[in-house]
Amino acid sequence: MIDPVLCRRSIRKFKKNPIDNAQVKRLLTAAMCAPSAEDERPWHFIVVRDNPVKNDLAEAWPLAHIVNDAAVAIVVCGDESLQKVQNCWMLDCAAATENLLVEAQYIGLGAVWLGLYPVEGRIQRVRDILGAPRSVIPFSIIPIGIPDESKEPLSRYDERKIHNQKW
Repeated sequence: MIDPVLCRRSIRKFKKNPIDNAQVKRLLTAAMCAPSAEDERPWHFIVVRDNPVKNDLAEAWPLAHIVNDAAVAIVVCGDESLQKVQNCWMLDCAAATENLLVEAQYIGLGAVWLGLYPVEGRIQRVRDILGAPRSVIPFSIIPIGIPDESKEPLSRYDERKIHNQKW
């Protein structure tokens, strides 16, 4: 089996095929298996399938246009009201986002990470579109679908980035 971590690539072109609820649940299950500071799991996930909402998200900023082509978009959000450890929600949400991306690769789907945090304008636009409460901070949007492009794995291993014992 090919390692999904080493083969994961950002996919921005999708076929029109739908993604079933079982696949979405599997992606969310993987996201929620991410490590979390003090096991606080300060995340929420908004699953967007409806075209009018996807269109609004796609117009939130220029690079988000690919949301319209995805079968589903999952918005990963951090909830400050669930924090036990101050300012770790974004680390937890990053880990959940990565788990979701790797699981998508593993089950044959394509996905890409569209960052919202820390750009306040993007965060507020997406919060308004989705009706999220003030304590909930949209962190990332993950458009997901059946890939309509194929990308070869990249080797990003770089010896120059490795330091032993000390710098």
